Amino acid sequence: MTAQNDWGRVTSDGTAYVTTSAGERVVGSWQADEPEEGLAFFVRRFADLETQVTLLEQRLASGATAPDTATATAAKLRETIATAAAIGDLDGLLARLDALGGVIDERRAQRKAARAAAAAQAKERKSAIVGEAETIAASTDWRNGHNRLRDLLEEWKRLPRVERSVDDELWHRFSAARTGYTRRRKAHFAAMGEQREAAKAAKQKLVAEARELSTSTDWGATSAAMRDLMTRWKRAGQAPRGVDDELWSQFRAAQDVFFGARDAADAERDAELVVNLEVKREVLAQAEALLPVGDAKAARARLRTLQDRFAAAGKVPRDAVREVERRMRAVEQAVEAAQEEAWRRSNPEARARAESTVRQLRESMQSLERKRDTARAKGDEKAATAAEEGLGGPPPGVGAGGGRGGVGGGRSTPRREGGGSGRRGSR
Repeated sequence: MTAQNDWGRVTSDGTAYVTTSAGERVVGSWQADEPEEGLAFFVRRFADLETQVTLLEQRLASGATAPDTATATAAKLRETIATAAAIGDLDGLLARLDALGGVIDERRAQRKAARAAAAAQAKERKSAIVGEAETIAASTDWRNGHNRLRDLLEEWKRLPRVERSVDDELWHRFSAARTGYTRRRKAHFAAMGEQREAAKAAKQKLVAEARELSTSTDWGATSAAMRDLMTRWKRAGQAPRGVDDELWSQFRAAQDVFFGARDAADAERDAELVVNLEVKREVLAQAEALLPVGDAKAARARLRTLQDRFAAAGKVPRDAVREVERRMRAVEQAVEAAQEEAWRRSNPEARARAESTVRQLRESMQSLERKRDTARAKGDEKAATAAEEGLGGPPPGVGAGGGRGGVGGGRSTPRREGGGSGRRGSR
């Protein structure tokens, strides 16, 4: 009994045949069971081959298999199919493998174009990396530049190679930029290290000086010295990290000792000076009672006495100095102004100039009146009118800007001795 299908058969003696375009050929022998079981076995063998061809088609279509790998796999499958111990459409499998040749060629062309595009992109990106690296190499951005060059190197490693000559030339430039930057960076930090060590030594000396001054009670001179130490501290530069903070703490502690003691002394002194301030404010109240000034001479005499008491009261707290000085100065200026005005009114020269002006004015008016009367007597109304108008204007020789013999002009008489404020100071 023979078992068969469209692609082969298994005879009753167990011989298995497959039919191809080349004819029928023996593919094996089945002795284990009935011919139907043998036929099913050889059909399963064909199904395995068909699965391999289908998988190759799918992988090639998805791009999961490279064209060269697909070519090798197809060739190996072709050899297997040509001698396969299987029953099925072996010619159909070979035709499907033949059809894959065109797909493989298409995929190979696509991959070649993709590699060319990737190479062009890689070349462009590597050129940009080199340009950025050379810019960084010429800069002094030691922290960010170092990190950026490291990132650029990692990116370079991920990029595909381009044509060897171009790739080597770009790498040489990139490497040279990194090397030059690294050398300059190391030299910078080495110099900075030396500067920081020098700053450390200078600040240690400043700490020692501040500690020596911290117990001084010469408040003025030592305050100036402490300010000078602070200026020198700022000029000293940065000591090594950690050390600088510790030295600063020591320096500030020494200064705090001195300024704390000075502030305490100032507070004690100010407490004593409050009494002086009360005295001066009492004197100021009496001085301000002189205003407004009536009798300049009496006010001046009284002010001198008050000025003496004001000076004798002594120093006052620092924050009150400006107040008491301002108030006393205001009284002094008011008395001085009143005295100046009184002196100006009593000045003999000024009085003489005023009398002379009045006399000139009177004589001028009398002359015009005579001219007017004479003109009217002669019937000369024009001359009479001109004389009448003259009576309403300034006399001859008298101008509007102080031409009356100097009234209102600069004073030539020497100022009286003692005409100033006579202020002796308040501190």
